Amino acid sequence: MSKWIWFLLFSGALNVRAQTRLYVSPTGNDSSPGTLAQPMATVGKALEKVKTASQQTVQILLRKGTYYLPETVPISPATVGNKTLTISSYATEKVTWSGGRKLRLRWQKSEHGVWTSHVDGPPFEQLFLNGKKLVLARYPNFDAQARVFNGTAADALSEARIGRWQNPAGGYIHALHQGEWGDFHYRITGKSGGQLQLDGGWQNNRPAPLHPKERFVENIREELDAPGEWFYDRSTQLLYLLPPAGFNPATATIEVSRLKSLLELKGSPDKPLQQVTVRGIRFVQAERTFMEPYEPLLRSDWMMYRGAAVFLENTETCRIEDCEFTALGGNAVMLSRYNRKSAVEGCHFHDIGASAISFVGDSSAVRSPVFQYEKFVPYGQMDLKPGPKNGQYPTECVAANNLIYRIGQLEKQSAGVQIAMASGILVRHNSIYQVPRAGINIGDGTWGGHVLEFNDVFDTVLETGDHGSFNSWGRDRFWHPNRRTMDSLVAVHPELIRLDAQKTTVIRNNRFRCDHGWDIDLDDGSSNYHIYNNVLLNGGLKFREGFYRTAENNILINNSFHPHVWFANSGDVFRKNIVMRPYAPIGITEWGKDVDSNLFLDQTALQMAQKAGTDAHSAFGDPAFVQPERGNYRVNAGSPALKIGFVNFPMDQFGVQKPSLRVLARTPSLPTLLNSQFEASVQELTWLGASIRTVRGLGDRSAFGLPDEKGVIVVSIPKGSPLEAAGLKTGDVIRTANQEETPNVGRLIAIQQPVNWTGQLGVTVIRNQQTISLTLPLK
Repeated sequence: MSKWIWFLLFSGALNVRAQTRLYVSPTGNDSSPGTLAQPMATVGKALEKVKTASQQTVQILLRKGTYYLPETVPISPATVGNKTLTISSYATEKVTWSGGRKLRLRWQKSEHGVWTSHVDGPPFEQLFLNGKKLVLARYPNFDAQARVFNGTAADALSEARIGRWQNPAGGYIHALHQGEWGDFHYRITGKSGGQLQLDGGWQNNRPAPLHPKERFVENIREELDAPGEWFYDRSTQLLYLLPPAGFNPATATIEVSRLKSLLELKGSPDKPLQQVTVRGIRFVQAERTFMEPYEPLLRSDWMMYRGAAVFLENTETCRIEDCEFTALGGNAVMLSRYNRKSAVEGCHFHDIGASAISFVGDSSAVRSPVFQYEKFVPYGQMDLKPGPKNGQYPTECVAANNLIYRIGQLEKQSAGVQIAMASGILVRHNSIYQVPRAGINIGDGTWGGHVLEFNDVFDTVLETGDHGSFNSWGRDRFWHPNRRTMDSLVAVHPELIRLDAQKTTVIRNNRFRCDHGWDIDLDDGSSNYHIYNNVLLNGGLKFREGFYRTAENNILINNSFHPHVWFANSGDVFRKNIVMRPYAPIGITEWGKDVDSNLFLDQTALQMAQKAGTDAHSAFGDPAFVQPERGNYRVNAGSPALKIGFVNFPMDQFGVQKPSLRVLARTPSLPTLLNSQFEASVQELTWLGASIRTVRGLGDRSAFGLPDEKGVIVVSIPKGSPLEAAGLKTGDVIRTANQEETPNVGRLIAIQQPVNWTGQLGVTVIRNQQTISLTLPLK
């Protein structure tokens, strides 16, 4: 491990003797000297004393309680001088920094059970009752079980519903991208002739119409109709609340959001901020930011607001550690532009509006940057120098030992860890789950060198589509939206390929599970990756058009390898992996440098690969996992996997290791192995809402007019089911799926597994002794 990583991970052991201690308490006084007995009241006052402190090392120690910040706390080189500064909770006391304010209200009960009160001060978009976030008036009503946005409706913008709204100005429309590639948000500015006037729609870098079904509206007075909803009329400054059960206006604590950012660590390009540590603080109640100005992150699908509850820019060796981030309206932590050897470690992120941790450089550091998918800098106009143009990007920074879940609650183009226009980022031992899109996302190839290791990432792509637990794009200088143009360009100028993706990005010793996409998704142009020693629990591995990618010694449970539209001379390698389904190629005429020495589950899958010209030295057979029911996918000594060169690796080091967070962290549900034993044991089950069973003997063959005793009988389909709408009927016998025979229920499930990402499954059925082809929806 390099010296800078050891420094970051163990800097807490630095000498803490001969230091100045300044104490702050919510019950203190800024006229006090800042001792333990006589603390100050605000962090701002304590910061004024740092630069002139008598010792080189300064600690600001916060006593327990909630600090309602009057403004964002700025820390700069002018604040700290050449001192080493730590801001932390005192001992084990619980310290909260709030970006909100507490309201003192005079409630009045009005009609239909609604309570009202006048509220002075700035408007707000998050309201908390006794610490619990309430729901801004919306349609459809909040549903904790709904897959997208906690409830959506196709008629959210119907003429009839809009007609009910007397003055919807200030309301919002939220919707998924039509392709489910993120989201869009609009502010309603007025209504004229029954039509809404809107501002917004800049939150996704792939312009498209709104999704026709996945949409909802909020902040409209007429939609205040469910307990726990509220509405604030900015023109009258009246707060309306339809309280939940047990509401007591005499004792209720009401807090609202106000600040978009709570803490900013900012230096300048000429003088970075150095050696500031923030430890043991709970950051809450930052305002929502989805209507703030966004910027595109090159040609990835992302647009992004460059801001966060804790924001670092132009820093060196700064640390955010052992903190909690929750009830935030936007991003939690962002390391923006120049950052060197700074870290986010041991933190707890949950219930956040957008991303948890973001490392995002500036486009000025990118040579010949392009920002829209369909744009391209012609070769004759391209800057052909390799690497970054300047130093305005994060490098040698760390996200380690963090627990991240329930993020992206409003902004769906978000991630547990986001990396864009950066280099050499270490992402290790994080547990990331319950996210709407990727757990970890790399937006481009600039400039590689990242290491992702020992992470546990699952329950991902829960509200969007066409993505993975890990996702990347690589639409760098060589990449062109027209494939023929790109093919000819890289054939003549192969040196373009590594101008941006200079260093190899390593993905190793992780556990990924995606039930709504791929476990690892290397999308458009992603290049220069080494992927090894990973357990992929469900979604498999995808390589789409890119170069110089090696995947070896990985375990792909119940799924396989998905190569999509590869280049000639791609240099891609897939070897010594365990796969449990046939490869799923799309548009493949070239198979890279080396696809061989892999273990398939059965001979048919191996023969299919060899027929395509790969895997001459591969084998098939039961991998003989040690304890798959407990997540131990090491193989036994007699496993055929060992004969093709597979090497066992540890199965007990995934995810967050910090004891206080590990006890809170979930782990992924472990899949049932879809092997021959499964196929033999499962004879009937509920599938996509329908009841199905395996054909049983001569009686079924005769009753359904079958040529043999193979197939899956559709026993019943719920009325109105998507399967019914697709043409499937009770009594149909499914004979093939995805052009493979389905002799039993188990094989049907196994065939479906690798193609879940497509959202549909082609089948043939026998109905009245006739063969019929259907396309069934998988969502």
